[in-house]
Amino acid sequence: MEDFFACYHDFSTVSKSDAAVLLGADCLVGDVLEVKLTLENKHRAWLISRFDQRVGYFDEEFSRQLSVLAARGLAITAILSFTAFTDQPEPGYYWGQAAVIAYKGEEPAFEAFIQNLSKKIGEGVRPLLDLGSQSVQKIIECNGTWLPSQTIALPEKKRGTAILKTHRSLSEKLIEKGRAGNKGCYAVSWIFLLLLVALIIWGLFSLFT
Repeated sequence: MEDFFACYHDFSTVSKSDAAVLLGADCLVGDVLEVKLTLENKHRAWLISRFDQRVGYFDEEFSRQLSVLAARGLAITAILSFTAFTDQPEPGYYWGQAAVIAYKGEEPAFEAFIQNLSKKIGEGVRPLLDLGSQSVQKIIECNGTWLPSQTIALPEKKRGTAILKTHRSLSEKLIEKGRAGNKGCYAVSWIFLLLLVALIIWGLFSLFT
C-alpha cells in the first residue's frame, strides 16, 4: 500500500513550559493536527494545533519516514490521542501520542475517514490503524464512513508516568460547542468550570477549618 500509511506514534514537547499548549483547552484529544516537516540540522516533524501553535514533535527517525512519504506525494495528518507526564529524568517531561495518517488520492474518502476517526478518538476509543489493503479499500468504498471495529489499548504505563488526557471531558465538549457558535453552551461551560473551581476551594477550606 504505497498510497496509504497509518499508525500511532509518540511525540515529545520542547520543554515543560512549552507544554502549556498541549495541556490547555486549545488542544484537545481528538483534535486534527497539521504535520509540518522541517530540515535544519536534522529531520523534524512538528505537530501544529488548529490555532497555529506548536504542540510537539516526532523523533528524528519517524520524522525522516514522514519526509519520505511527503516526497512521494502523500498528504500527512495527525490526531491527538492522549497526553502524559513522566517524572524521570528530572525535572520530568510532557509527551503524548498521535494517530498519523498519510494518503494519496481518494481525498474525499480519506478526509471523511480522518474526521470520523477524530470523533472516536475524542471519545476515548483508539481504533486499530495497522490496516491491510482490504481495510483501506473499505474506507474508499464507504466514502470514509467505515472505521475498524478492533481497538488498541493505551501503552502500558511505566513507573513515574501519569496519563493526563485520554478523551474529551464534558466541559471541553461544551467549550467546543461554544466555539462552533452555540453561545448558550459556551456560557454553560464557563459556569461549569467556575463551579468546579468553587467546589475545589470549598473542599480545601473544609480540610483546614
